[in-house]
Amino acid sequence: MARSWPSTALPRQLHTRGDRLAFSNGIILLAIVAGALIYMFDGSVTRLIQLYILGVFTSFTLSQAGMVRHWNRLLRTERDPSSRRRMHRSRLINGIGACFTGLVLIVVLITKFSHGADLVVIAIPVLFVMMRAIRRHYDRVAVELAPEPGGMVLPGRVHAIVLVSRLHRPTLRALAYAWATRPDTLTALTVGISPDEVRQLQREWDERDIPAPLTVIDSPYRDITGPVLSYIAGLSRENPRELIVIYIPEYVVGRWWEHLLHNQSALRLKARLLFQRQVMVTNVPWQLDSGRADQRDRADEDLAPARPSS
Repeated sequence: MARSWPSTALPRQLHTRGDRLAFSNGIILLAIVAGALIYMFDGSVTRLIQLYILGVFTSFTLSQAGMVRHWNRLLRTERDPSSRRRMHRSRLINGIGACFTGLVLIVVLITKFSHGADLVVIAIPVLFVMMRAIRRHYDRVAVELAPEPGGMVLPGRVHAIVLVSRLHRPTLRALAYAWATRPDTLTALTVGISPDEVRQLQREWDERDIPAPLTVIDSPYRDITGPVLSYIAGLSRENPRELIVIYIPEYVVGRWWEHLLHNQSALRLKARLLFQRQVMVTNVPWQLDSGRADQRDRADEDLAPARPSS
């Protein structure tokens, strides 16, 4: 379920809190940037202090100017004389602070520009533009995700497609799951790379008397992703209101090196299908023995009692 979020000028990853309720990703990013600066300036405190001074007085100036705006905004609505006198006094203090810190900022910028302050002059506008772009992106996404006033729009029909490479247990599970969802139409789709393999698959399909029709699309260049995308695009053009659900059977292995022994065409196809409108992708996993054993080992580790420390 999608959830709404407030607009922000920072990536969502920097808002993630770790186990100790600290912004772990932000701390790691700051550590990387700090290490890069130490490497660039050879760990020289004399050269690094120029960046610190410019950044500090920039922050002081912006904060004091922001407080002046804050008091101006409150003075527009405040009617109590004593409160207005207090606000005027606070605004005067913050205004003087903004003038002095701004003057120091200008002096530091002129005198230390050639001593490393030029890096801050370049970095601050770049960061400002980047944060504005991030903010616009999140605002645009929030507008697109907002529900329409008319409520939910039901699809006219649901067309289920089960991708078939061979007739094995993962394929039969995907077919059974697709049937259980009760779509309007169900098609088993395979890409014909080898005529012998297609004839063997069709023979096994007929022997098992599977009620779903087996559709074979040719691939003269032995490509799988392209023909499947073209077939689905044709269905979308013929029936724009039809929802197409793609069921992809895939193996689940427990050891990292076993991933290297299996073709990852399902992952590539799934990545391409995510950009198709009116198309939903459903993975139907089949756990191999190594995957089930790995899952049992992890469950045993979670249930094992902690050893008392000596």
